[in-house]
Amino acid sequence: MPKESFVKELSPEQVAEIDACTQCGECLRYCPVQEVTKNPDISPPEKLRVYREFIKATDSLKARLFGRKEIDRRLLEEFTKAIYECTTCGACGQFCPSGINTQRLWPTLRREMVKRGLGPLGSQREIPYNIENTGNPYGKPMSERFKGWFPEWVNLKDTAPVAYYAGCTGAYEAEPMVRGDVVVLASLGVEFTMLNNEEEVCCGFPLFITGQHDMLQDIVKRLVDSYQRRGVQYLVCSCPCCLNMMAKDWPVFYGGPLPFKVLHITEFILPILRKARTRLRRLSGRIIYHDPCYLSRGMGIVRAPREVLRSIEGVELIELDRHEKNSRCCGAGGAARKVFHENAIAIGRLTIDEAVRKGADRLVLSCPACYAKLNEAMEGYERKIKIVDIMELLAEALSGAAAEMVTTSSRGGADEPF
Repeated sequence: MPKESFVKELSPEQVAEIDACTQCGECLRYCPVQEVTKNPDISPPEKLRVYREFIKATDSLKARLFGRKEIDRRLLEEFTKAIYECTTCGACGQFCPSGINTQRLWPTLRREMVKRGLGPLGSQREIPYNIENTGNPYGKPMSERFKGWFPEWVNLKDTAPVAYYAGCTGAYEAEPMVRGDVVVLASLGVEFTMLNNEEEVCCGFPLFITGQHDMLQDIVKRLVDSYQRRGVQYLVCSCPCCLNMMAKDWPVFYGGPLPFKVLHITEFILPILRKARTRLRRLSGRIIYHDPCYLSRGMGIVRAPREVLRSIEGVELIELDRHEKNSRCCGAGGAARKVFHENAIAIGRLTIDEAVRKGADRLVLSCPACYAKLNEAMEGYERKIKIVDIMELLAEALSGAAAEMVTTSSRGGADEPF
């Protein structure tokens, strides 16, 4: 196996990108893992240098003429650990003078390691089993997907042009976030549908990002067909990882264009919010917004979240030093948090520290992984700040009984919406 080609999983562009790295080290200033570990052996340039050696040993002209070299298994294992310790935030690529799209490259290299039986690591290996048996990567019961957070007063349609996808991390680990999504949609008069707790399974991102692709085609087809049967024209979600997977990778595994458009919830509700005559309750305080990696760098969505926040009177929006496409990772990305927990906590606390230092009253997020991990990072930590999702905050500002319900009991409501 080690003598097999190391470029088979790569596109021609990615082969060129690996060769394009000049080892300039510019990315080291922005890599969140480097910021907390100071370990050059797992840095972006070192990973690219090592992988280039793998290609040289197995795919160079000399290797093709005189035979491929055996690569030491210990070296392969060390590379595998380095590639999985990455949060896949893409900051290294954002600042790369050579323009290497690392947010797409690192998962491809992980796929290569899975093919060789070297990845994924630790509990990441349980993801396919959990999704197959429970519909989510956490192995939590299907029956509890919507329990405790879905508002009892929200009426869903059997079929509708608009569908909302909650996602696994939101439904199981960031319930106030997805509750806020649903409250905002209903409060703004959007008629929408959702799949039930057996139909709405994982979008496939945890499988994709860990390089475990075997189930992806079946999952994607199952979900796309379910939404198509419900007459969906717009699929709305708030999780940046789900959005990235749906927009960029679902068409690949589906085998063609999707029969509906995928939108982030801020993109979807912004024009509705502008036209609606709904009066927003005036709030107060300083809020600071953190751009999720897969929403900003991954999808290029930075304007809509800020416009939604600016529509709320009385709040002062301030920025982190690194924001929009230059934002710092929260530490929870790339499934690395499942294995490298201490890194994730340390990275998350960097954002908490800055938000507190700048005098923000609330740290506003738009990602369930960020929401769950940053709350966890504050446990036992001396610095505290209230964390709120962007739709949770908007729901608080919306007038009427709907907003009242989300502010008084963000985790309450009906046990199940179906």
